[in-house]
Amino acid sequence: MPLLASSRSFRSPAPSQGPRPARRARSGRAAALAAVLLAPLAAVALPAAPASAAAPSYVALGDSYSSGTGTRSYLDDGTSCQRSTRAYPSLVAAQRGYALTFRACSGATIPDVTTAQLGALSASTAYVTISVGGNDAGFADVLTECALPGWMSDCGGAVDQAQAFIAGTLPGRLSTLYGSIRSRAPQARVVVIGYPRVFMGEDCNAATFFSPAEETRLNATADQLNARLAAAASARGFGFANPTSRFTGHAVCDDVEWLNGFSSPVSESYHPNQLGHSSGYTPLVSPLLTGSALGRVATSAPRIDADLLRAADAQGATLAAQQRRYAGLDAAIEPETVTAPDLTTPAARAAARRAGITDLDRWAARH
Repeated sequence: MPLLASSRSFRSPAPSQGPRPARRARSGRAAALAAVLLAPLAAVALPAAPASAAAPSYVALGDSYSSGTGTRSYLDDGTSCQRSTRAYPSLVAAQRGYALTFRACSGATIPDVTTAQLGALSASTAYVTISVGGNDAGFADVLTECALPGWMSDCGGAVDQAQAFIAGTLPGRLSTLYGSIRSRAPQARVVVIGYPRVFMGEDCNAATFFSPAEETRLNATADQLNARLAAAASARGFGFANPTSRFTGHAVCDDVEWLNGFSSPVSESYHPNQLGHSSGYTPLVSPLLTGSALGRVATSAPRIDADLLRAADAQGATLAAQQRRYAGLDAAIEPETVTAPDLTTPAARAAARRAGITDLDRWAARH
């Protein structure tokens, strides 16, 4: 907040009314005494103020939703992690002046974070963000199954399996991981990042066949995952960034998409695009991570202008060089991507015949 001028009125000293020798003499003696008393102190060298404090350390952990997959602009860091300066970790770091260690990597699971990313944490780490759990639950495999026409897929079975994993296995793994984060970065403010609902009730992509009922179940699975993430985060005293409300109205096939639908290249599919990071995640994560919002109002559109984007992009070479050192570790992380339905295979044609579809090419053209 800028300092305000005081409303008090200051008056100029009254004009001199002639010399007062006695008072001047006493003042002169007092000045001389003070000089004698203070002389020894003048010889003591006072410590110089530090030039500037070190930038707070910020470590971004996790999977593709933190690395920036979907933004179509990636660091040349010798990996397939798809880290982007347009992802929310880079935007927050550029705006706040944090020293970012960008370990998030596309495809990362909880074991990957544990073995390849936690080494970036230390007692001096001030801030940590982490998004992980979606790949453990089979995010890409479930979407691949559900993208098929209903007559050749087992979307319900895939969703059931994912939900069973989220309810039964995931909580224990999250607890162990979050405990490791806290032990390695005992003073850090940690924010766990959730996942948005991807769908809005219709499928406008020509290459996929999600039904409204399947989209509803997939969104419910995202809600279930977020609930488990939030509970595990709360148990460790971590913050939780739930993107559900913020992304409402910006799902796949909405008028203004913050999430990519089925895309080319396919790795971009069903991930936040640049708007998803700048308008969705960044203003959501920033106040939880730092205690204050990017821009004037946390719920308003983020004030991410061209200058900030340039500042984030300017970090690219440094971040790329930083992450090349970990390329060996990152090579073990396998990217998870959705596969497009292929209706030309013998299996697809056999399934079509079982469903009573005699001319599959004609059916595909109509759908």
